[in-house]
Amino acid sequence: MRWFTDAAVCDTLSYIIEQYAEDGAVTTFDRLLRSARDLMKKSDLVLLGLCLLATAYGLVLIASSSHFLNKGGDNIMLNRVLTQGMGAAVGVVAFFIFSQIDMEHFLEKWWLFLIFDLAFIALLLTPLGVARNGNRAWLHIPHFPMDIQPAEVVKLTYTVLLARQIAWFRENRQMRGLGSLLWPAAHAGLMFVWIFKISSDAGSGLVYLMIYAGMALAAGLAWYWFALGIGGMTLGIGVLVVFEKLPSYWVNRFHVIFDHSYDPSGVGWQQTRGMLALGSGGLFGQGLFQGIQTQSPASESLPYRNTDFIFCACGEELGMVGCLLIILLELAIVYRCLQTVRVAKSSADALICVGVATMLIFQTVENIGMCLFVMPVIGLTLPFFSYGGSSIVTLFAAMGIVSGVRNRTLPDWLRKT
Repeated sequence: MRWFTDAAVCDTLSYIIEQYAEDGAVTTFDRLLRSARDLMKKSDLVLLGLCLLATAYGLVLIASSSHFLNKGGDNIMLNRVLTQGMGAAVGVVAFFIFSQIDMEHFLEKWWLFLIFDLAFIALLLTPLGVARNGNRAWLHIPHFPMDIQPAEVVKLTYTVLLARQIAWFRENRQMRGLGSLLWPAAHAGLMFVWIFKISSDAGSGLVYLMIYAGMALAAGLAWYWFALGIGGMTLGIGVLVVFEKLPSYWVNRFHVIFDHSYDPSGVGWQQTRGMLALGSGGLFGQGLFQGIQTQSPASESLPYRNTDFIFCACGEELGMVGCLLIILLELAIVYRCLQTVRVAKSSADALICVGVATMLIFQTVENIGMCLFVMPVIGLTLPFFSYGGSSIVTLFAAMGIVSGVRNRTLPDWLRKT
């Protein structure tokens, strides 16, 4: 005898639905479902998908490059993967939240953004600030699952505020007067000096300068200002080098780029190990969890293999094919951001997307260039791939802002469908 017929099942389900409907449960669920569906429609799911693919790939590389740390009963690899995964989950939530926000409405009181930027970085001077590798760049909050890097978080508000500032000059001064250069440049310079003086992290501060340069170039700042600026910086650095006013480790990091034989066991040691790892991977690599340096616990093996030199770890274990996949994913995300520039409804929105794209381009080029021994080591991580909770959350939030710009190009009737 068949106890459960199709009709019986349907009748039972109908009864349960009717009972829940009386209590409003189905209505509430349906409302939540519709809200989620609307949220999806108002977000750039292509951009989100690319970011998730890159993050998933990064989690695999973090797992492999952290495996050597497992000793005894400590599963450090799992902890790092879970921390990065949790950061990505928070980042996805941030992506959807920022996709719904029109940042221009928040900039009416722009000075609050500037105060926040300066004050949040200044927290590094409090007992919450901790130093690593010579940089006091992280906040350690007791019982919080991950440390926070203020320079990463402030990138968001800085990019949005700078975009509004440059957009105003573009619309009112045509980006040709001296003020069009000085005020935004002063803003970028202030942030660089503030970050460097407080945290000694010149690399993070340099990202802020590059974001300004990308925005100013896109806004149409006259080329002669760029020529004067680059020439002036080159001359100034040359004078500082001649009179030995720059820190010696800065000079040495550039020296080793032009002469790889210079101090290979000292200032050039990290990049020398990175090149050995990349070169030994060949076309397809030695295999995941099989890299000689990536899996070695020896102190003379590949340094910072799940952060700064994760590209080298990928090259050793997955070869040139694995590295090309990283580059393709980064390029695809940048391309999607630049696509949004063309459909932005305002100059400020377009410049926000340019700023985000510039940040990704510079960090990717610098990190990979550092691994290839053609750029100096300045401690910049590879977006979406390197281990870092603050970084991954900030990146997804930045992508959410870009997604919101794309959403606001649609007419109201289309957004509601």
